[in-house]
Amino acid sequence: MAAPSIPSVTVNGRPLPLAGVSPHTTALDWLRGTGLTGAKEGCAEGECGACSVLVARPDGDGTRWTALNACLVPAAALDGQEVITAEGLGTPDDLHPVQHEMAVRGGSQCGYCTPGFVCSMAAEFYRSDRAADGPGAEVGPRERGPNGFDLTALSGNLCRCTGYRPIRDAAYALGSPSPDDHLAARVHRPAPAPAATRIEDRTGVFVRPRDLGEALALLGEHPGAQPVAGCTDWGVEVNLRGARAPYVVALDRIPQLREVAIPAGSDGTFELGAALSLSEVELALAGRVPLLAEVLALFASRLIRNAATIGGNLATASPIGDLAPALLALEATVVLVAADGDREVPIDELFTGYRRSQLRPGELIRSVRIPQPLAGHTAFHKIAKRRYDDISSVAVGFALDVVDGTVVRAKVGLGGVAATPVRARATEAALEGRPWSAATARAAAAVLRGEGTPLDDHRASAAYRAAMLEQSLLKLWSASGPSRAGGEASP
Repeated sequence: MAAPSIPSVTVNGRPLPLAGVSPHTTALDWLRGTGLTGAKEGCAEGECGACSVLVARPDGDGTRWTALNACLVPAAALDGQEVITAEGLGTPDDLHPVQHEMAVRGGSQCGYCTPGFVCSMAAEFYRSDRAADGPGAEVGPRERGPNGFDLTALSGNLCRCTGYRPIRDAAYALGSPSPDDHLAARVHRPAPAPAATRIEDRTGVFVRPRDLGEALALLGEHPGAQPVAGCTDWGVEVNLRGARAPYVVALDRIPQLREVAIPAGSDGTFELGAALSLSEVELALAGRVPLLAEVLALFASRLIRNAATIGGNLATASPIGDLAPALLALEATVVLVAADGDREVPIDELFTGYRRSQLRPGELIRSVRIPQPLAGHTAFHKIAKRRYDDISSVAVGFALDVVDGTVVRAKVGLGGVAATPVRARATEAALEGRPWSAATARAAAAVLRGEGTPLDDHRASAAYRAAMLEQSLLKLWSASGPSRAGGEASP
């Protein structure tokens, strides 16, 4: 990383200093304070996408224009980076292709959400492999248009006026960037290197260390320091609850926390750096771990996945996080790092209580390891009020191996039914060594219904959660049982 310099961000091609910015000022508030008022605050928690902007992020040796929620990202975290707002895409006299299609197809009415939609749509417009996908190149629940446009790129952008069809029509009408499009040309050059940043005022300090060693030293020197990465959780605390950590250490661009190991065969171990965003995890794995592919398709929105990190999701120790149930089923381990070295912890031992984990003061999650061989049959079931972009009432990860009609291995991870994510060990025992049959599914489903200690809350009742656990295993059998048991009917 470069030596510390005067903090600034290149916005729409022009350097803007971060002078006078508080460590807790969001990028949205800072941008609007400079007069760039296209991005709006609709929810202040990453739910609506009205604040979406484009940020240049690494993509191999090039750059990927990535849409982020500016309401969650600290302005200080963008030091040394390149940002494009809706104002930087085009002008009233020279509309960007995305802006043009949104206008001529009726994709904007009141206009409040439109700049955010335009930025998210532009990120997909500039995706270098979009044209190669083409129509029908679907992964999971994705819907691709005739131009290869992945409509999930707009998930997390909400509109109350249009009914969405004109917005979809605008997305599907987009062609390829023109040869003289400077933002398209930008993707062929490296993204900006992370800057070594220090911004402070009377409210606190924001520091971006140069490497892992410096980060661990800072955490040791400041016991109350708050590590942050994607800020999708911390940003909500700042905006809605007024949290003001006195010392913030940014980890998202530390090289040692962004390493990836993809085994060549079926015997090695996948290793995913804790500071990788969920979108980067998805790209790196490219479907090689089917259970995680299912989870990521249902995890929040693309805007959130572009920022949220795998390590941050686990470090919050939330009982309703979507990743943990799947990683429990995959028998993953978590590598923790401190100044005195690393230690590896099975994920089913990581969580020690509600929002508590084995992480010690000054310790960070370095990576997540997923062993092979992977189970032959996996599934992720998320029960929520909305199918997409919602918090789970119950989440279940299944990983089963069935050999000659018998369940030889069963791992089941649960979220939303206890103070921590848990393994459904009684259900695993009810499955292993038994024929994969309707009778076994019914018996194991009854056991699964009693796993955990579900509570009544505003998302679901305890009785509903228990019923959904039972139905989840019956659904698993219905989807997979007949093909494995000679066509036996569902229970």
